Amino acid sequence: MESPFKTNILKGKVALITGGGSGIGFEISAQFGKHGASIAIMGRRKQVVDSAVSNLQSLGIPAAGFEGDVRKREDAKRVIESTFEHFGKIDILVNGAAGNFLVSPEDLSPNGFRTVLDIDAVGTFTMCHEALHYLKKGGLGRSSSGGGIILNISATLHYTAAWYQINVAAAKAAVDAIGRNLALEWGTDYDIRVNGIAPGPIGGTPGMSKLVPEEINSKADDSDAARKFVPLTAPPRLRNSSTCLNSSTLAEPSSPPPKRCSQAAFSSCGKEIQKFTSWGSV
Repeated sequence: MESPFKTNILKGKVALITGGGSGIGFEISAQFGKHGASIAIMGRRKQVVDSAVSNLQSLGIPAAGFEGDVRKREDAKRVIESTFEHFGKIDILVNGAAGNFLVSPEDLSPNGFRTVLDIDAVGTFTMCHEALHYLKKGGLGRSSSGGGIILNISATLHYTAAWYQINVAAAKAAVDAIGRNLALEWGTDYDIRVNGIAPGPIGGTPGMSKLVPEEINSKADDSDAARKFVPLTAPPRLRNSSTCLNSSTLAEPSSPPPKRCSQAAFSSCGKEIQKFTSWGSV
């Protein structure tokens, strides 16, 4: 697909992207780079980060990678400082690091719930907090003519309700609230523009591969079989249109609420009770 934007629209800009080594985060990294930006990627998994940086550099995109966990303030501070030292400034911060796993509320431990909140919500705030001095008007590496940009990656799950997603729904609701409040306060005080994007399910991404068992895809043409598994949307009474995953309709508005997911279905998509499974290059 041809981009509607000028190829040099981000020329001279430096973007730091958490979770930028895979999935949606990597595509953002690549598209920003193709439109002129220099890219810094932060992620927990060094191998994923290094591979992403190599891929970007093969496209002629200036790129650097830094291993770090957004849950740790010291990592956030170190990566932001390293990005500044490497490129001389930071213009854009994209908070794309996220965690997710399928689990029913009764089987979700408080620790598992807290883990997703820590990555998505606390991690987003921590990165913003540590980047403030680099993004604000007149900040480090910036002129007094204007501030930088923060882009938070949210989701659509919390706008209604979703099966087995109470953890990420709560976390992304918090991400949205963080974005709105920073847009008000930091937009006013520091001339920083804060936006949020809430993508729906996107086929072929690490997030979808973890949230949708392969058995769903193989049986997606059979709606009765598909309903035995986990639709990521609200019951029909809470929505007014069909819901599709990987272009396959899993539940029609007129259908009854789906059956509760079996233990086998949870196992096939990596059921998480005590152990955390990350979504994206966190």
